Amino acid sequence: MDQIRSPFKGIMADVKGRAVCYKQDWIGGFHSGFRILAPTAYIFFASALPVIAFGEQLSKDTDGVLSTVETLASTAICGLVHSIIGGQPMLIVGVAEPTVIMYTYLYNFAKGRDDLGAHLFLAWSGWVCIWTACMLFLLALFNASEIISRFTRIAGELFGMLITVLFIQEAVKGVVSEFNVPKGKDSGLPLYKFEWLYVNGLLGIIFSLGLLYTALKSRRARAWRYGTGWFRSFIADYGVPLMVIVWTAMSYAIPSKVPSGVPRRLFSPLPWDSRSLHHWTVAKDLFSVPPLYIVGALVPAVMIAGLYFFDHSVASQMAQQKEYNLKNPTAYHYDVFILGFMVLICGLLGIPPSNGVLPQSPMHTKSLAVLKRQKLVQSAKESIRQQASNLEIYGRMREVFVELDLGHTLISIWLINLTRSHLLQENSITEALKDLKDAVFRNGRDGEVSKGPFVPEKHIDAHLPVRVNEQRVTNLFQSILVGACLGAMPIIKKIPTSVLWGYFAYMAIDSLHGNQFWERLLLMFITPSRRYVLEGDHASFVESVPFKQIVAFTIFQLVYLLLCFSLTWIPVAGILFPLLFFILIGIRQHFFPKFFHPNYLWELDAAEYEEIAGTPKRHLGFPFQESDSQTCSRCSNEDLSNAEILDDITTSRGELKLRTLSLNRERNLQVRKLLFLCFNVDC
Repeated sequence: MDQIRSPFKGIMADVKGRAVCYKQDWIGGFHSGFRILAPTAYIFFASALPVIAFGEQLSKDTDGVLSTVETLASTAICGLVHSIIGGQPMLIVGVAEPTVIMYTYLYNFAKGRDDLGAHLFLAWSGWVCIWTACMLFLLALFNASEIISRFTRIAGELFGMLITVLFIQEAVKGVVSEFNVPKGKDSGLPLYKFEWLYVNGLLGIIFSLGLLYTALKSRRARAWRYGTGWFRSFIADYGVPLMVIVWTAMSYAIPSKVPSGVPRRLFSPLPWDSRSLHHWTVAKDLFSVPPLYIVGALVPAVMIAGLYFFDHSVASQMAQQKEYNLKNPTAYHYDVFILGFMVLICGLLGIPPSNGVLPQSPMHTKSLAVLKRQKLVQSAKESIRQQASNLEIYGRMREVFVELDLGHTLISIWLINLTRSHLLQENSITEALKDLKDAVFRNGRDGEVSKGPFVPEKHIDAHLPVRVNEQRVTNLFQSILVGACLGAMPIIKKIPTSVLWGYFAYMAIDSLHGNQFWERLLLMFITPSRRYVLEGDHASFVESVPFKQIVAFTIFQLVYLLLCFSLTWIPVAGILFPLLFFILIGIRQHFFPKFFHPNYLWELDAAEYEEIAGTPKRHLGFPFQESDSQTCSRCSNEDLSNAEILDDITTSRGELKLRTLSLNRERNLQVRKLLFLCFNVDC
């Protein structure tokens, strides 16, 4: 009720907070020079490829009314708007799968009505966007973003799994469609004879599976044993778009006797074609829509507004996780207001709206992250060699961190009031180094004293302070590049559709890493004798929550996922699927505490991804000594690059992991020592 009684409070606070650092957002970005180009290119490819794939899906589902041209235009326009006047510049916006689903429902509904029809679909969807924008304005006005803390892991991961299932569904449907005659085409043409359809389908399977396999392999390139660090990083960052280019090139390596339509390629009008140009004047048809449908547009608008509010807020939340130690304030309320503005623009232009997207938003923050590992490790080692006390070790590491941090934020200190900046800087540094300080003084999370000495490589990697180069330039430049893709449509149209189906499968599989719902599903299928052989890194709930509780929680999520997925198959009622996620928030708040112990529920639905390092694998022919493990850790971590460390401590969803010590560490150590003794005495 306090939020309703204080309208504009959240927006005004966000505007005041961001106004202080707005100038620095631009100066800091341009001051970075050529270093800003690498993260710009990285996030551009991460944004453009899904938008192109969604455009092909939308073209197929709307009979060509909307296509890749519209999805690229929406992403570019909304990206420019958000990068210039948006609140949180780390947030990346674009056309996403939920928008494609919603617009498919809208098109199927309009097409089946004689007084509406496909010719008024864009005008009617314009009214849906107008109502959606009004609701988003109201949500921002009355500070609805205060409830963002209720968007817990269970809702976010269920939504992510639903999108994963829909990606898999689209990939399978796409590959199957390669064996069929495209909708609206003359089946009597020689191109659509059985033998060529069969060849097209087989090539589709080859290209889709080839793209899937090579993309997944290149995504993990930093873990390769071969190649220099620079080469492996390049493949890891740009391997997926490179594989799209490679498989597109391979699609032209076919015999000359094969018809030009085999394999099938992306279908989209060019931006300057009449079929694309009519979108920009769709606003003149708004009042051609019957009044009944103008009012009826409120129903899908409610669902879309709720969906965008949820998706946009979660993406913004993930882009500014507290582990990234962002210095500039949040802007949840203001960003929802700007989202309403962007939805309104897109509706009037006849293009699908864009909203905050995952995993591109946290990927953007990650690409701008700066680690201070090397000099901190060197400082700690030097202090240990000099037999310094823990206080002296921490003090010297703090001095190094401050020196690097001041250099990284020097412009900010010049531009902002010096005294205020110094206080903010001091508080920020203290917060960033809190976990590392506890590690140096060997204090656990709750103040207990931990066993074992301070090992620089191990503890600094686990509690590594992260800084982010917060600015607006990368967001602006990547939006401009996405817009430039419109001019490259003649080249983009050469991509085989089967490559895009493979990309859908890649997005689905790549998103599973770090999804605890998926990890718990896999845990249920592990045999009891091997369930707790924790040699690999694992989520903390595996050790702290009874297996029956894990199974009960997971089965509920699975049933709820199937319910959500089933609803998407219902032709008209499917548009109500976002409602289930808001119902889930109520179930989590009021019903779960009655069936699950509070501590277990806190672990299973934790706000943070807490991971415990597994017991390292060892050869039983060698004595097991903890000092050996530390030595191996030093050997393996000595040459790790910042990018490799960031890959190791983040999930595919862009979520930073919290590394903690195993609850059963002592027990595991004793078990391994016993195993060693048994094997050496032939027991």
